[in-house]
Amino acid sequence: MKVHFLLRYRTQFGESFAVSLSDGRQVPMKYLNDEFWQAETETDAGTTGYHYILFDRQGDKKVEADPGRLLFADNTGAASLTVFDYFNPAGLVENTFTTQPFANIFFRKKADARLKMPAKYTHLFRVKAPLLGADEIPCILGHSVALRNWDTSAPLLMQFAGKKNGDGWWEAYIDLSAENFPLGYKYGVWNLRSNRFTGFEEGTNRAIYAPPSPGLVIHHDNFARFTHMPWRGAGVAIPVFSLRSKNSFGTGEFTDLILLADWAKSVGLKVIQLLPVNDTSAGGGWTDSYPYAAISAFALHPLYLNLAEVAGKAQASILKPFAKKQKELNAAAAVDYEAVMEAKWAVIRQLYAAQKTAFLTNPEFIGYFTENRHWLIPYAAFCYLRDKNGSSDFNTWSAHRVYKEKDIEKLVSPGAAHYDEVAVHYFVQWHLHRQLKAAADYAHEHGLALKGDIPIGIYRNSCDAWMNPELYNMDMQAGAPPDDFAVNGQNWGFPTYNWERMKADGFAWWRQRFRQMSLYFDAFRIDHILGFFRIWSIPLHAVEGILGYFVPALPVTEQELHAAGIGFDYERLCKPYITDTILWELFGDGAGAVLNHFLERLPADNYLPGDGQYRFKAAFDTQRKVTAFFSSTSAPSSEGEGRPGAAAPATSPLPFMGGVGGEVGVEKQLLSLLTNVILFDVTPDGAAERQYAFRFGMENTSSFKYLPAAVKEPLKALYVDYFFRRQDDFWQQEAMEKLPALKRSTNMLICGEDLGMVPHCVPDVMQELGILSLEIQRMPKKTGSTFFHPKDAPYLSVVTPSTHDMSTIRGWWEEDRQLIQRFFNEILHFEGTAPYFCEPWANRLIVEQHLHSPAMWAIFQLQDLMGMDGALRRSNPHDERINIPANPKHYWQYRMHLTLEELHSAEGFNGVLRQMVRDSGR
Repeated sequence: MKVHFLLRYRTQFGESFAVSLSDGRQVPMKYLNDEFWQAETETDAGTTGYHYILFDRQGDKKVEADPGRLLFADNTGAASLTVFDYFNPAGLVENTFTTQPFANIFFRKKADARLKMPAKYTHLFRVKAPLLGADEIPCILGHSVALRNWDTSAPLLMQFAGKKNGDGWWEAYIDLSAENFPLGYKYGVWNLRSNRFTGFEEGTNRAIYAPPSPGLVIHHDNFARFTHMPWRGAGVAIPVFSLRSKNSFGTGEFTDLILLADWAKSVGLKVIQLLPVNDTSAGGGWTDSYPYAAISAFALHPLYLNLAEVAGKAQASILKPFAKKQKELNAAAAVDYEAVMEAKWAVIRQLYAAQKTAFLTNPEFIGYFTENRHWLIPYAAFCYLRDKNGSSDFNTWSAHRVYKEKDIEKLVSPGAAHYDEVAVHYFVQWHLHRQLKAAADYAHEHGLALKGDIPIGIYRNSCDAWMNPELYNMDMQAGAPPDDFAVNGQNWGFPTYNWERMKADGFAWWRQRFRQMSLYFDAFRIDHILGFFRIWSIPLHAVEGILGYFVPALPVTEQELHAAGIGFDYERLCKPYITDTILWELFGDGAGAVLNHFLERLPADNYLPGDGQYRFKAAFDTQRKVTAFFSSTSAPSSEGEGRPGAAAPATSPLPFMGGVGGEVGVEKQLLSLLTNVILFDVTPDGAAERQYAFRFGMENTSSFKYLPAAVKEPLKALYVDYFFRRQDDFWQQEAMEKLPALKRSTNMLICGEDLGMVPHCVPDVMQELGILSLEIQRMPKKTGSTFFHPKDAPYLSVVTPSTHDMSTIRGWWEEDRQLIQRFFNEILHFEGTAPYFCEPWANRLIVEQHLHSPAMWAIFQLQDLMGMDGALRRSNPHDERINIPANPKHYWQYRMHLTLEELHSAEGFNGVLRQMVRDSGR
């Protein structure tokens, strides 16, 4: 079929368009007039989807949001097709309302079977109207008899197409063969309950022109211009492990989400936000509690399995011997991760043994296995090999260190003697899938969306890294630069992404990941969305994030340094600067002992006056080497080994360090000394000239302090240019190479965590793509501001007073007395002295500020909501904190101090919250 495309768009000089077809072709368009661009091609109607690409004058492209357009001919038998379209920019606010939470839950519409397609028609009108009420449908009126001559008592009612011909379209098939063109028309709203017309869309009339060739004409009119109050919703955020119910097993479980959904609906909330729920079982200890270090981006965590539901009545007796342990764990104030996992796995293995025959032949499981085998088989094999080898570090395994699909298929063969040790992981994942899917479906049926969390990285010793190491830079570690929350930066330990390799296969791994997530979640938070622009990359030899630098980035060159009048001395700028003065400042009387043990004097001809005098010995010249040395000399006691608060040795094997803060103090200062540099050498292999990156916070180092004054100013200017000027356009291009393609691969609502050191280009990119930002009162993005006020939030954003990475409202109130005094006076607008503790009324005022924000979403940690009730909230707010980012070994074990059943019955608190949500219009 010949297709003629006519796109309505008023271009600027230098802009152009192309039509991108789902068969892979890209057809250039030609300028027709000030209103239209056009193109012609031949394709198979009914099978071809398409969208438009806008090229700006620099050649950069802007791709539409997925408009769900499909070419088709239906029953007309036409040999040609003409389509009139509007360009649908991804950042258009209305596109948000076509995503899963709105299309499938809040404004769900079913395909209309009452209205039939006429036997004859020449034109098909298609429009989106996602925010219409349950009793409302769009209609069409216009000039001519066929368009009812603007008779509002008898308009042409449209029908909802559902999944037919693309998602979200309302359609009207009309025969205009007897009419003269051009014609004017508009969309309106018809109320099915009152059976009357309630109003036209805003703006001027739309136009119907004579088609350039005979055949069917389709008008894709994008969104009807109906006026709606901005939709706003409220939600609660809490990790699954933090939930507590009467019948849970020392941790929250997927089945507890049903109780949470009941409570959330009762107080008028619309979304439940969770932390990642993927399996993190790497070593078996409490450090596996870190939810962002998943061993699989697809597998769910056995921690969240409800054993009683799996057992049913038939195997309920298996759980009886564990009843006392369950009661003991469930009564604990916090999650005892190791004890819970140990007990659950003891039960799981018995349940598997009792059910395996029926389970492995269950048609529902077989269907699940077939759909998920691409990740389920490797994951189960990985878990088996992890347990067999006593480590998730596949580089240490006795066999299968390198993933080979055929070898793994053989390893997991049902005939293998160890098959049960593999299949038990199929068993667990199948039941976890069932339970989470049931909870998600229950939430949806009760008008609630689930929002998940996608970590920016993968765990180094994970199934994903084992299967596809080429997708990751295994010699680097992801993290974040220093900030007020982590003065030495953050080192997450994850390998960074090899984006070039991921792009080569169309981001297949990401598309699979989104597809899996969309089985349960309607929206998701991209953890550290800044990583799609650039990632803070830390060499593998480093421990602290301070030794990282942004990748990719436009580097500093020696030529630049010379041109700025700085000059260049590799030893002085790129190596730790160590002098007697600096050693005395760090170690005092212990400087000589530290010098003798860890350092060596530079040859006299290697330095000039003002240069460093010492360097680290080869055995201690990286942070990893230093920490390895202290780990070997300071083994923890056997009691509580590796756990927070484990006992230290009674005496130090390095007695000469006793006077300089002990071994911990010496280790800390040595790690700091290794960061006392100005530049990092980041020269890639094969580069024509050497390339450098600035050490973040350079001006705070003693290396900078002791530079000549004439060098400091130009060096600071180059530093500012490096971090805050030269990279912006480059990082924007990097993000636009990834995010548009990833966004088009899913219909979940995407929210970005855009906190930290945010490049200027980030808000523009997020706005262009329609990705919601995160706005936090105590973390203003505006330079020079101390606080952010929720009333200033953009519509496409999520506002919250706190996140899992920071203290709660009440905890924050007690951290900085002067800061809270300013907040009390400037933001809460009270005179006088702020209360020492965050009283319930003050907590409530902060929650109300966020509820009344213009932001689309106001989402609160459950702790912050309970903080409004003096009788309900926990006595010590510092026990409510979930994570401390500055501590890479933090134990994630926070649990609600009351059960969900008790929360649901707290009528006074629930009534207040319900009224607050209602009064805010959310």
